[in-house]
Amino acid sequence: MKIVVIDGQGGRMGRAIIEELRAANVEAEIIAVGTNSVATATMVAGKADAGATGENALIVNCRDADYIIGPLGIVIADALHGEISPRMATAVGQSKAKKILLPVSRCNTSVVGVDELPFAELVKLAVRQVTGAH
Repeated sequence: MKIVVIDGQGGRMGRAIIEELRAANVEAEIIAVGTNSVATATMVAGKADAGATGENALIVNCRDADYIIGPLGIVIADALHGEISPRMATAVGQSKAKKILLPVSRCNTSVVGVDELPFAELVKLAVRQVTGAH
């Protein structure tokens, strides 16, 4: 199984997701894809199996991912302060992977009917989607 964790800015969200996946002993190759080198380095420090940076890395890794995990903004062009290009959002959206998106409202987008939960709880819910635990 291949899990692609995508994050931008400082990569703290992606790192938290990777650390929680590791703590849950998820049997998978975890690839950290950062929209910038700082985000990638932060996620790799969270024990990702590999890291890659930028648009092409995101596009390539989404092709054969089983799961893609990241903030809601990874499917919205120009989100994350412009770090998500239209090609990146399209690659995530067109991937056959199951997408697990954390509804953080930093990209001027909100999802109606979704409770605002603390970040740590969102990360736990995302990992439960992968593990099937309830």
